[in-house]
Amino acid sequence: MPDRSRPALRPMTQGDLDAVLKIELQCYPHPWTKGIFGDCIRVGYDCWVLEDEGTGIIGYGVLSIGAGESHVLNLAVAPSLRGQGLGHYLLEHLLQRARAGGAEMALLEVRPSNVGARALYEKMGFNEIGRRPDYYPDGDGREDALLYALYLDPGEAAP
Repeated sequence: MPDRSRPALRPMTQGDLDAVLKIELQCYPHPWTKGIFGDCIRVGYDCWVLEDEGTGIIGYGVLSIGAGESHVLNLAVAPSLRGQGLGHYLLEHLLQRARAGGAEMALLEVRPSNVGARALYEKMGFNEIGRRPDYYPDGDGREDALLYALYLDPGEAAP
């Protein structure tokens, strides 16, 4: 029986991309394009939306899985709904999908300036393992990315 206290999680479709892009544009100074999201669906990445019955799509996540690793490529919750545990809920779902797909590790990049995201990742057990210099566009310059990793226990995979 679904948990009625949480929005529904379902696979992202091409029909969701306008709503996803609306959130993406609110969340990131250099957002992904509709084409990038479409390509992620087309090539078979694990793409999910968080959908509230009354509001519609309120968050999304994109995960790649292969060669024993998973990579959280994008994760966002509508800014007006942050602080309610929705990012945690969505990320936990992606990590369960990674485990079920045979990944032993989850990786992601995050801007050092994204304090909220870093707090979420660290709360969920991710550790900083490196830095990618000049990874993100940032105004007239570039910002480094912090590389985070989490070793996954396959015993925690959802049934």
